[in-house]
Amino acid sequence: MKKSILSIVAIASLIFTSCSLSEDDNVVITGGEVTAQNLAGNLTSDLTLNSGIAHNLTGALLVKSGATLTIEAGTTINALAGGTDVYILVERGGKIIADGTAANPIKFSSSATIPKAGDWGGIILNGNAPISRQDGADSNAATEVKNSILFGGSDAADNSGILNYVIMEYTGARIDDEAEHNGLTLNGVGSGTTISNIAILNGDDDGIEFFGGTVDASNILVVNAKDDMFDFSQGYVGTCTNLYGIRENGYTAVTSDPRGIEADGNLDGNSPSDINESNFTVNGVTIINNASGVEMSDGIKIRRDATATITNAYLALGAGATFSDVIDLQDGKSDATEATSITAVANTANGLDILDIKNTTTGGASISLTAGTSGGADATVFAWTGYTF
Repeated sequence: MKKSILSIVAIASLIFTSCSLSEDDNVVITGGEVTAQNLAGNLTSDLTLNSGIAHNLTGALLVKSGATLTIEAGTTINALAGGTDVYILVERGGKIIADGTAANPIKFSSSATIPKAGDWGGIILNGNAPISRQDGADSNAATEVKNSILFGGSDAADNSGILNYVIMEYTGARIDDEAEHNGLTLNGVGSGTTISNIAILNGDDDGIEFFGGTVDASNILVVNAKDDMFDFSQGYVGTCTNLYGIRENGYTAVTSDPRGIEADGNLDGNSPSDINESNFTVNGVTIINNASGVEMSDGIKIRRDATATITNAYLALGAGATFSDVIDLQDGKSDATEATSITAVANTANGLDILDIKNTTTGGASISLTAGTSGGADATVFAWTGYTF
């Protein structure tokens, strides 16, 4: 979550004849209820999207508590290029079962003739798992893109469904300088949820962001996210395995401080006295900036009371690309039980300075960074995406 550095934002006003979403989340749909051919509105009963049939997401689709949206392997959903008005939000108690295979992945893309980042708002899962909060306060928070819908709770094992072998393209629509859609947003999502084998390509904000919750994630590929690749906030306590983030040459950022990994203990550092702050693990991560002339603020930044254990990280630069800091650890707490540990390898071939590390944490933070050309995530597991590394 960042402030945009764009000085002028042109907002196109689109009129949808199929549906409109009001402030109290009541949806008026011309033509009837939500169906496989009319993906917009409040989904209140189970719905299956079959493969081999064209499916169009034409507005905000809210999967309500008690309903399940099932998407068969090999299915493609084309989202109307409506920016912030077009997205899927699975509310607390609702589920999405998008269980693809390597041979038949599920794909979400833009319907635009010339698609671009920010064409649609991506996928949001709201769960009942714990988040950071003031001692004695309820474990609830407002969804960034729709404040009237809450997430969070006390069920660490909550199940919001399955996302497996899923491709998401041209997501991340921006609302304003303070709020935006990511490619995949996980709000208070519990450990009963499966998040694995995900490719998030050419999004306009973060690739994937965790707002609290306990869900684990594995095999996540993020390409050309215009802000952070992997963002952790508001009390996330899960484990992520095999993360691969890359910027291609020709990439342009939309924020002043895009990062590989960004982590906050609480929401934006605004509640430093919160309990249940972020304390997560990453096993295997690659962060590559191949965008010539474009600086990445930090390869890895852990701050605002977050605790992280990151092992087998690999950071590299293409010709003409830069990091402001390879690794930046910042911590406002003096709690001796809080520690951040990072073991990483940096490819110094194109001028990456492995001495450019900021470590101002307290409570036992440690960094092991060496020069090298290997390590990090296993790229071979992403062969199913067709992406050429």
